[in-house]
Amino acid sequence: MALYKSRNPALDKDIFKEFKKEETQKEPMTIGGTVNKTIILLAIVITSAYFSWHLLLRALTFENFKTTLIISAGWAFLVGLYIVLDKKKAPLLSPIYSIFEGVALGGVSVVTEQLFPGIAIQAISLTFSILVCILIIYKLKLIKPDKNFTLIVSSLTSGIALYYFAAIAFRYSGILVPLIHENTVGGIIFSVFVVILASLNLVIDFDFIEKGADLSIPKYMEWYCAFGLMVTIIWLYLEVLNLLIKLKKR
Repeated sequence: MALYKSRNPALDKDIFKEFKKEETQKEPMTIGGTVNKTIILLAIVITSAYFSWHLLLRALTFENFKTTLIISAGWAFLVGLYIVLDKKKAPLLSPIYSIFEGVALGGVSVVTEQLFPGIAIQAISLTFSILVCILIIYKLKLIKPDKNFTLIVSSLTSGIALYYFAAIAFRYSGILVPLIHENTVGGIIFSVFVVILASLNLVIDFDFIEKGADLSIPKYMEWYCAFGLMVTIIWLYLEVLNLLIKLKKR
């Protein structure tokens, strides 16, 4: 069976090489189990985002809550990185990652909501609509994540990641990299492209999960795959939110 590489660092085909034959003979990972874990993590993100939202409203100003958001985002990154390095810890750490990520997302969402009323629910609705549409497209096999498809999506995703890292680095030098935050026609086209790219990564993630179930990899990988899928969904939400901000600024 051909196994292809996802640019989502959590869902990489090389992961399958780590499992010995005898490991795959134990209680295996299933698609249904992965779906259930994904729903649990999503519920945790939404719940923690809800509390973060209301805490920020009580703080009255973003400055009063900014440190909490930065710390939450930082811990989400560190916990996520640890999960990638030690997948067996995914059942324990994935919910913790979701809590930190939810706090950070809730803060970002309420700040944008105060600037553009109604934008948060629009971003959430669009994100889940895209998720459902991509899942249907994948199940109907309208898009086949073959080697060429995965290579193109992976390469483009890597390029976007490098562009974002460069933007962060240059920002500390007082240099603003174009397109990411601009509400020009070029900036909007760039955001549309990134939203489409994030959506196509979902196809690769679904394929990874399906192949993992077919190979009967260990049960704890349900949590790991759910975590990896959440990484892509959160990325998609942030990109949709950024696109809507640009459109509303015009």
